[in-house]
Amino acid sequence: MRVTAVRTFICNCYRTNWVFVKVETDSGLHGWGEATLEHREQTVAQAVRELERYLVGQDPHNIEKFFHDNYRDAYWRGGPVLMSALAGVEIALWDIKGKDLGVPVYQLLGGKCRDRIPCYANGWFAPAKTPAEFAAKARDTVAAGYRGLKWDPFGSAWQNITKQELQQAYDCIQAVVEAVGAEIDILIEGHGRFNIPTAVRIGRMLEDFDIFWFEEPIPPDNLEGLAEVKRRIRVPLAAGERLYSRYDYRDFFRLGCADYVQPDVSHAGGIAEVRKIGAMAEAYHLPCCPHNPIGPVANAAGLQLAACMPNFTVLETMSTDVPHRREVSTESVQIAEGEMLIPDRPGLGVEIIEEALAAHPYQPANLRHYNGRLTEIRPSDAEALGSQPE
Repeated sequence: MRVTAVRTFICNCYRTNWVFVKVETDSGLHGWGEATLEHREQTVAQAVRELERYLVGQDPHNIEKFFHDNYRDAYWRGGPVLMSALAGVEIALWDIKGKDLGVPVYQLLGGKCRDRIPCYANGWFAPAKTPAEFAAKARDTVAAGYRGLKWDPFGSAWQNITKQELQQAYDCIQAVVEAVGAEIDILIEGHGRFNIPTAVRIGRMLEDFDIFWFEEPIPPDNLEGLAEVKRRIRVPLAAGERLYSRYDYRDFFRLGCADYVQPDVSHAGGIAEVRKIGAMAEAYHLPCCPHNPIGPVANAAGLQLAACMPNFTVLETMSTDVPHRREVSTESVQIAEGEMLIPDRPGLGVEIIEEALAAHPYQPANLRHYNGRLTEIRPSDAEALGSQPE
C-alpha cells in the first residue's frame, strides 16, 4: 500500500472553520485527520499540502517515520502551524492503519483501559450574557446528561480585572452552582487572560467554590509565571493546550506548572505525540485531560487516546454545535450518565462526507475572547451532540 494524495477541506462551523485532512492510498483505503487551527485555517491547510511531497509513494503504516522525518526536516521546529499540520496527517495515517487491520486505533496503542470516559461540556452557554441566562443553560445541559460544565465568566477582561468585573464573574459562577447543585463539576476557563497578580486574585476568589480546575490563568508564554500562580493559590490549575510537543512539555513538568495536563491532539503533533506527553505526565503522577473543542475527527481521535491512557481523567466535548456537523460527518456520539462511550469501529470510526462540505465554505472569523462577544460561538439553531442517533 502506498500513499497517492493528501487533500485538505475547510468547512465553516460558525466560530471558526474545521480543517479536515484526507490521505488517499492506491489500495482504495483512505484516512481522515483534523488540523483545525482556529483563525489560521488557510495557513495550516497550506502547511498540510506542503507535507504531501514527503508522503506520496510512501507506506502509510510507517507513522513514526513520517512524524520523525518531517519534524526533523522542517528545520524551524515546533509551533502551532507545523505541529497542527503534522497532527492532521498523522491522525489520518492512524485511521488508515486501523482500517487496514480491522481494529480501532486504541488497539494499536496497547488496547483500552476503559469502555467509557467522563466528559465535560463546553459551548453549552451560548449565547448567555447574564447570570440568570447562564444558570438556565446550565440546567438544560445537566438535564441532557452532562456532569461537568466549563466556561469563561470573565467577559472581555484582559490582564487586569476591575472589582465590578470580578463581582460579575463571581455572580455568574454562583448562579450556575446554585442551579445545578454541588454534584456537578465546575471548570473555570481563563483563556490565558490575566497577569500574575490578577490570576492569583481570581484564584483566591475561586476558593469559595469547589471547582474542578482553573484553566490557563495567564498567557502560555511564561511557564515560570504559571508555576508561580499555582504555588500561590489553592484551587487546581489546568494548562497545556498551547504547548505543541513533548519538548515544550519538558519544562512544564519540571517547573510543576499545573495539576491537570491538556495537550490538544490536533495541535500537539497527533495521536502518538499526545500519547507520549500523556506518558510523561504519568511519570509525574499527573492526570491527562486532552483539550478537545473542535470537530468530529479530533473528537474521534481524542476518544481513541482516552481509551488507552492509564492516567486519562476527563475529555472536553462541545455539548452543542452547528447542525451541519451531522451532515458533514458520520459522527455518532453516545453519552450515558455523563460519560462518552468508546466506539469499536475500525480506525477512528468516523467519516467525512465530502459532498456535504461545499455547502459550508470557509468564512474568516476573529477571536471573540476580548471584545465582549465571547459567548457568541454558536448559531441560534445549534444542536446538542449527545442526542445524535446511531
